[in-house]
Amino acid sequence: MTRKRSYRSKMRILADMMRTIQQEGREGAGPTKILYSANLSHDRLTQYLEELITKKLIREEEIDEQSRVYFLTEKGNDFLREFVKIERFSEAFGIEI
Repeated sequence: MTRKRSYRSKMRILADMMRTIQQEGREGAGPTKILYSANLSHDRLTQYLEELITKKLIREEEIDEQSRVYFLTEKGNDFLREFVKIERFSEAFGIEI
């Protein structure tokens, strides 16, 4: 029996990362928390964090020389809110995004 493997779209991965950051609230989310929650490799995590920062969807704060924490920006919260609407809409029609 062959098992169909489900792949996440890039948009879904970015949304998963942003949800993790949002759930951490005022404390922010560290890279390890995001890595495990979004189920990513370190290289892919780094690439996507840079992209989210560049697009001003998240911001990075340096705790010390080796520690960083990430927060959603207002634009990031707006994106996530709209993504959830799109997600619900597409699910209603049986379409994966």
